[in-house]
Amino acid sequence: MNKNENFIREYFVEEKICDDLIDYYKKNSEKVTEGNVNNYSKIENEIDKEIKDCYQLTIHFNNSDQHIYNYRIALDKILTSYIKEFKQVDSIGKFNITTNFNIQHYKSGGGFKKWHCERGGKSTMDRLLVFMTYLNDVDDGGTDFLYQNLTTQAKKGKTIIWPAEWTHTHKGQISEKKEKYIVTGWYNFI
Repeated sequence: MNKNENFIREYFVEEKICDDLIDYYKKNSEKVTEGNVNNYSKIENEIDKEIKDCYQLTIHFNNSDQHIYNYRIALDKILTSYIKEFKQVDSIGKFNITTNFNIQHYKSGGGFKKWHCERGGKSTMDRLLVFMTYLNDVDDGGTDFLYQNLTTQAKKGKTIIWPAEWTHTHKGQISEKKEKYIVTGWYNFI
């Protein structure tokens, strides 16, 4: 094992899947809400644009829409590739996408601005891995990983998977020029 291993991997889904997810987001605009900062606040459903400035459509983990189904099939193939490389992940315990996930829309100047990890308290302790797919290209709108000294570029279809732990503290790059769409969620212990 490389002593500089960061356990972050990049894969790609088809661009049509990305286009379909953006269309799904737009067609369900009446269900879009402002992104809350529940894990970083004592106030339930608090909106704090200094931390997270986005709009999001929550997707039920059992959603059977064809566009969501196509994405989940692509994501399953990606997870299989991740496990093939990191075999120990498969022997930890059973896990799957068991909670809702989000399609997020960041207008120019928006983003997840605060350093954070995905397993940040009791309510998120069952998270094992994080997935995120960039749904459009944003030259200056990737994701910064603090301890890995790494920035992933926002390229349409790029899907990254990484551990949910504090070791993978990250935040979004804020583009002042372009809007960004992503889909993101977690693999949780069952």
